Parts: sequence; structure tokens; C-alpha cells
Amino acid sequence: MLASAVPFHLNGLVIQPGERVLTRLVISKLPSGTVIDVPVHVLRSTEPGPTLLLMAGMHGDEVNGIETIRRLVRRDLLMPLRGSVIAVPILNIYGFLNFSRDVPDGKDVNRSFPGFPRGSLAGRVAHRFMREIMPLIDYGIDFHTGGATRANFPQVRCQLGVDPLVDGMAAAFAAPFTIHAALRLGSLREAAQGLGKRIIVYETGESMRLDEPGIEEALAGTLRVMHHLGMGPAAPVPSRPGIVCRRHTWLRARFAGLFRALVVNGEYIKKGQIYGSVADPYGQQSVRLESPLSGYVIGLNHMPVVNQGDALVHIAVPE
Repeated sequence: MLASAVPFHLNGLVIQPGERVLTRLVISKLPSGTVIDVPVHVLRSTEPGPTLLLMAGMHGDEVNGIETIRRLVRRDLLMPLRGSVIAVPILNIYGFLNFSRDVPDGKDVNRSFPGFPRGSLAGRVAHRFMREIMPLIDYGIDFHTGGATRANFPQVRCQLGVDPLVDGMAAAFAAPFTIHAALRLGSLREAAQGLGKRIIVYETGESMRLDEPGIEEALAGTLRVMHHLGMGPAAPVPSRPGIVCRRHTWLRARFAGLFRALVVNGEYIKKGQIYGSVADPYGQQSVRLESPLSGYVIGLNHMPVVNQGDALVHIAVPE
């Protein structure tokens, strides 16, 4: 029997088909005694179907996914025709309050799954999610943003060619780029796959900056996935065909200095093309940077001051 045809038991509540509920998972308290809880929207159809997770704010400074889910909720776009939607706008409330990727103990929630009830703060957040929400879902979209100063062009990341259902979700989302990404130890995707749940990751923009085009892509892609899963009506048609890339790599700084990019996100560059320069700050020397391969720019470092080894440009090679 499909999960959406039976009651959901979540956070001490019994949520029946046809109900729409906002509940809050209490995680812990700040040293001040302030309670930290995670709001969770549950929207259920009376018709049985799959359960789709929409989650953002795994890293507290990644605001584009938070804004995406906020708009979906605000515009009342998530009530499914069949099945259920569970939407978590911000998982890492600690990081959100502190403009930080991590929780206060310095650990990354997305390297802490499946978590431990008496472990680190990140492990406790992961454990509560795995206990309360993971058993209810069938599919998921995990919204992320590039790291500090590094902007990602809108892209879906997943393991391609392993699970046809994951491939189908990625194709339905129809982001400008679909990138093959191996599972990472301790990640939500790894924990989900071990339980037979299918989750794709959507990335756009950079931390603490709203990326309007990327948010619009996320809204349309989410609605397309819901339609693909039989949960929603017809969704917006992509404005252009997506590009699938199984190979991708960061080009890194060989020298420290001031970095100036000569390419933009989404641009196709050729092998040997000058993509930027690194100069010393005293006007003595400037080194032009040549791309060692052809491909699309899917990530770009906007930090002008770089050290040796810093990631500068993320190149994806189309199939």
C-alpha cells in the first residue's frame, strides 16, 4: 500500500490523508535557553501516491533553496493531487541564525548522516531527521547553494546511470545542467540510497546571495518533478534543452594573488582559452590562466584574493 494512503506519524502527530499541517521538530536549545526547532510542512492528498521531500537550509548560509521553498509554500503550489509533500525550508536553524554553513560545533550536517542521538550537534540534527522524516518519504529534492564566494550555475547533481528512477527525476527537473556526482560519505543522499529512497540535489548561486534566475529554475523544476511523479498538474516546459555532464573538475590557482575571471557562469570555453589571470598586488607580475580542457563553466569563484590551490572555475564536460 502506498504510504500516502495511510496516516503519517510525525513529531507525535497523526496526519491523515487530505490534511495540511505545520509542525515543529524541537532539536535542542541555545546556551541562552532559547528553543531551536525546525518547521516542517506536511501536505497530503486524499488520493494515494508517493511522498516527495523538499528540503533546504542543510547549510544555514545557503539561502536560495530556503527562498525556493518559501515561495512554493506562499504561492500554495505544493498541495498534491496525489500523494504527499513534506517541505522543510530550513534544516540547519543554527547555521541560518549565524550566517554559517555549519552548526556551532563546526561540523557539517551533510557529512553527519545517519547521525547519533547522543553525538555532536550535527549528528543529532541528522538523527532526528532520519527518525522522523526519512521513513515517510519516497523521493526528495535537496536544495543547495555554492559555498562562500563560489557561485554555481543552476544544476542538478545525482548519480547517473545507477537508478532509472533517479535519472527520471533529474530529466524531469530539466535544470540547465545535470551533473553526475558520486555519493559522499555521511551525506543525505548516501543515507537515503541505503534505505531505497531517491534524492537529487539542486544547486544554484552562492551563499548569502539570492540568485533570481536560479530560484525561478528551481520553482519550475520542482513542479516538473511533481508532475513526473503523478503528483501535480502539467508544469512549465523548459525554455532550452538541458546538458548532461558526467565529467567535471575545478581548475585551481597555481599562484597566489589577485584573481580576475574572464569568463562567466554557463559559458562554454575551449581548451587553451584564457579564462582569467592571477596577478601579484604590487604590479610586478601577472599570469594568464589557460583552460586545460573544453567544457561549460558551472561554478565560478568571485573572491579576488586567492591562495595557491584555491578553486577558481568549475568546468563540466558534456556527453
